[in-house]
Amino acid sequence: MSANTKKLAGKVAVVTGASKGIGAEIAKQLAAGGAAVVVNYSASKAGADKVVAEIERAGGKAVAVKANLAEEADVRRLFAEAKAAFGRLDVLVNNAGIYEFAPIEAVTAEHFHKQFNLNVLGLILSTQEAVKHFGPEGGSVINISSVVATARVPNGSVYSATKGAVDALTRSLSAELGARKIRVNTINPGMVETDGVHSAGIAESDFRKQVESQTPLGRIGRPGDIAPAAVFLASDDSAWITGESFFISGGNR
Repeated sequence: MSANTKKLAGKVAVVTGASKGIGAEIAKQLAAGGAAVVVNYSASKAGADKVVAEIERAGGKAVAVKANLAEEADVRRLFAEAKAAFGRLDVLVNNAGIYEFAPIEAVTAEHFHKQFNLNVLGLILSTQEAVKHFGPEGGSVINISSVVATARVPNGSVYSATKGAVDALTRSLSAELGARKIRVNTINPGMVETDGVHSAGIAESDFRKQVESQTPLGRIGRPGDIAPAAVFLASDDSAWITGESFFISGGNR
C-alpha cells in the first residue's frame, strides 16, 4: 500500500483478542492502512508477538498488551498502555470473544457467565474505557458480532444471546455517543476458517459442508474477508455511518 493510500495514517487502534484469527488479520490490515495498533491478547503471548513482528516487518507500528477484558483493572491498564505507547486513541475493535455450544439441557451458570462476561461485559468495559481516551474529534468503535445474532442455530442459545446483545449494544451506543462524534458499528461474520474453528472440529465437519451448501458464494469465510470492512469502518470513508450491522457471510444469513 503506497503512502498516499494509507487512509488510517496518524490513527491509533486497539484490537482486542488479536493474537490469532479474525483479530490478528484486522490488526495487520489496520497497520497496513497506516494505523499504529495495540494487539491485545489474554493467553497467547507468542501469537500476539508474532502479529506485532509481522506488522513491524511490513513497516508498521504495533505493541502487544496482555489483558483479560472481563476484569476492569486489566481493561484500564490496556488503554493506559495504549496511550503511553502511541499518545492517543481513535479506533477500538471489540473482537475478543469465546463460543461454546450446548443443548439447553446442558446449559449451566458457568457456561452462561463464561461467554457473557467476555462477549458482552468485556465489550462494555472496553468501550467505556475507550470513550474516556478518544479525543474531541471522536472515534470509531467496531464490534465483532456474528450471523448467529439473528440466525436460528441449534445448541447456540447462550452464544447467540451474547451476539444479539452485541448488536443491541451497538444500536444503543451509536445513539448515545453520536453527539460526541463516536461512531459504533458491528461486523457480523458468517462461519470463518480460524484456528478456533479447526480446534473445535468444525473445519472438516458435516456442519461446515451444510453451511457451504446454504451459502450463495459457496464457501466459508477467511479472516481476510472480514478485515477490509474493519479498515473501512475505522477510516473517514465511513464518517456518516453509525449504528449499522454489516453481515459478511457469503450471502448466508
